[in-house]
Amino acid sequence: MIFETHAHYDDEAFNSDRDSLLSSMTENGIGTIVNATASKRTVEKSIELTKKYPFIYTTIGVHPSDCDEMDEEELSWLESLCSYEKAVAVGEIGLDYHYDEPSRDIQKKWFEAQLDMAKRVKLPVIIHSRDAAKDTLDIMKSMKAEEIGGDIHCFSYPVEIAKEYLGMGFYIGVGGVITFKNGKKLREVVEYAPIEQIVIETDSPYLAPEPYRGKRNSSLNLPFVADKIAEIKDLPLDKVIEITELNAKKLYNL
Repeated sequence: MIFETHAHYDDEAFNSDRDSLLSSMTENGIGTIVNATASKRTVEKSIELTKKYPFIYTTIGVHPSDCDEMDEEELSWLESLCSYEKAVAVGEIGLDYHYDEPSRDIQKKWFEAQLDMAKRVKLPVIIHSRDAAKDTLDIMKSMKAEEIGGDIHCFSYPVEIAKEYLGMGFYIGVGGVITFKNGKKLREVVEYAPIEQIVIETDSPYLAPEPYRGKRNSSLNLPFVADKIAEIKDLPLDKVIEITELNAKKLYNL
């Protein structure tokens, strides 16, 4: 069964058909879904989803773009939820310099605080890093993130950066971008990375693979991602599905 390592089914894009869509996953070969959180509101909604669907698990964390109003009280609240039996990681956390706000200093503060929290609760981390390769890596190295491990979600950097993360024992999250015409950089990373350190994701409702680019994404599109990895790695599709599922189970301790 395909393991979806990163989706956002709490998103309003799924309000019209969330239940019917999620109910169709198992029959379409999707075995497990990890719903990634980005804010206090999404944490609450994600936990609700895990209670409704046995195959859905959740992360606990605040996205860099949503950390401007974070405080110590919210951090304590997040930490208290990490003991929930279906909470499998801290994330998605990290740095996003694509826009000017929140400030880089605020993003760094709460990235470090949540990395520290992950160490305390002994959960892996799901890293979001956009246009912030050096700072993300510097913080993770200084805080010895390799001690907890995790996944670099929606990997977007060159092979040189991938080497650093792979050397730290992290998994590389691969999604729909691998099918894009301009996804050459990610294809090079997939060619370089050991298949044992690759996991697959959609980041639904975002980043739908070809031939559905620009449309709402869902985990039902994961075969397009797996198929492209199989092509690059010269492996049978079922082998890619089997290995990436095993990798994801190791990542999330399931």
